[in-house]
Amino acid sequence: MKTEKEKSFQTILDKIVDDKKVFGTSFAIKTDTLVWYGASGNLSIDQPYFIASTTKLFTTAIILNLRSESKLSLNDKISNYIDESILTGLHIYKGKDYSEELTIRHLLSHTSGLPDYFQGKGTNGKSLENEIIEGNDQFWTFEQAIERTKKMAPLFAPGTKGKANYSDANFQLLGKIIETITQKSYSENCKEFIIQPLGLTKTYLYQDSSDKTPKTLYYKSNELNIPKAMASFGADGGMVSTSTDMLIFIEAFFTGRLFPLTYIPELQEWNKIFFPMRSGIGIHLFKLPWFFNPTGAVPYFIGHSGLSGALAYYSPKENIFVVGTVNQVAHPDISFKTMIRLSLKALK
Repeated sequence: MKTEKEKSFQTILDKIVDDKKVFGTSFAIKTDTLVWYGASGNLSIDQPYFIASTTKLFTTAIILNLRSESKLSLNDKISNYIDESILTGLHIYKGKDYSEELTIRHLLSHTSGLPDYFQGKGTNGKSLENEIIEGNDQFWTFEQAIERTKKMAPLFAPGTKGKANYSDANFQLLGKIIETITQKSYSENCKEFIIQPLGLTKTYLYQDSSDKTPKTLYYKSNELNIPKAMASFGADGGMVSTSTDMLIFIEAFFTGRLFPLTYIPELQEWNKIFFPMRSGIGIHLFKLPWFFNPTGAVPYFIGHSGLSGALAYYSPKENIFVVGTVNQVAHPDISFKTMIRLSLKALK
């Protein structure tokens, strides 16, 4: 028998699926007293979906694991690991070349000042994101992503106090650093450090554009079939998972199973990135300002989200883990509203 609370969770998901903005949703939530998995519309609990930039948590976990094994330090210069041909001309700001000064910490915290190869405008005046949404699905390599970055202007000198700029290039570089240190592919690192130890059964790096396993994304009311782009992202946004697997992952991330728990407070150095989000070191803070949360009922969350409408967050105050997706590129905010509704219901 379903409890009243479980029924109310399901009602929240059912109401979100309107076949205009949201065609399917899948969420899971865990508190001290309950674990619940639910889906609605064209998604099921065990249906794999693109987690997009929530992938960055996998990259962060691997970097922190390597740190715990003394294979890197967050203050290491990336020039220790990145080929000179890649680094040359990467960060020239106001006539000064900062490329050699970039550190792993700068990349993780989006304080490198590097532009975003994906959402930043290219030489044709369009972003890669615009091109893909308009139907121009395309492949790119790590080298092409970095070349594209080099053609855009950096926004500030690395580590400028109080400044952060969200850039997928940062995590492309982190993926390359992981591969250089381990001498294994990013995909193999995910398997070895995360997927196999946690027993995740439907989580993997999307690399084959003919793979039809993950649910197709939506942009507004249309299916957004972009397998070439999704196979190109890698360490900045290429993972596929399910809400069941992601719940295991997010709990492991914040409870010391993937790297030492003592690292978590260190990651919480917040800079404004996009309202109401703040960027920490490899994680984001989602905290509603008081005027949207006058009673303070909505707790703050730490974790990450993706442009696909996927997210994975943890509320330290309430010890709630929430993961899921609304699988909608045009309205990723709906995922956050869903997370808030489920969390408030869970707290009642």
